[in-house]
Amino acid sequence: MPFESIEALNQVIINCERCPRLREYCNQIGLVKRKAYRDQVYWTKPVPGFGDPQARILIVGLAPGAHGSNRTGRMFTGDRSGDFLYAALYRAGLCSQPETIAPGDGLTLNGVYITAVCRCAPPGNKPQPDEQENCRPYLEAELDLLVNVETILCLGKIAFDQMLRLLPARGQLWNGPRPAFGHGVEYHLGKYKLAASYHPSQQNTQTGRLTVAMMDRILQELLLRRTRSTQILVE
Repeated sequence: MPFESIEALNQVIINCERCPRLREYCNQIGLVKRKAYRDQVYWTKPVPGFGDPQARILIVGLAPGAHGSNRTGRMFTGDRSGDFLYAALYRAGLCSQPETIAPGDGLTLNGVYITAVCRCAPPGNKPQPDEQENCRPYLEAELDLLVNVETILCLGKIAFDQMLRLLPARGQLWNGPRPAFGHGVEYHLGKYKLAASYHPSQQNTQTGRLTVAMMDRILQELLLRRTRSTQILVE
């Protein structure tokens, strides 16, 4: 079903009830809460995408965090993964501030839109295959609406694998061997560049599997490619 705008799509996402297991889990987390947030009202609904409607870079994560986006209602907001990601985007000049707490805190994105494979927090951060597929139409609708996107940055293997299913089904194919996930890899699929990074989860950032320098390097490369593309079009 086509959508006229990002706003219309996001309203449908927020009201989605396709995955009973995830809806029950999100609501339960909102009742139990974490001690540090016991005085807050959790969002608990599916989390829509967030960012610049004219974005040239689409960032795709896994799913909302139980006490992050499931609490705040905005992608990568309210937990350590978001702290790491938005600080990196700020250093790259892609967002307005290095820290974010909740919607309404003044954060804006420049040339970037952030979304996820699943819109509800899953138990153990592990959405089931059918739950991923239930959210797939929302990713497709975002690609339809975000007509300026040139590069898709996948945070983690699940996001990468989902885009490898979604893009060829839309006629965006690759040449050569099947793309394989790895930090810093990049492939051309039709009109898109598909890039990948380890997910900025605490499991990865606290163990050094993903460092600040590694994240900065990927974003710098994306910006360099965007600049080169613009120069070619101008010339």
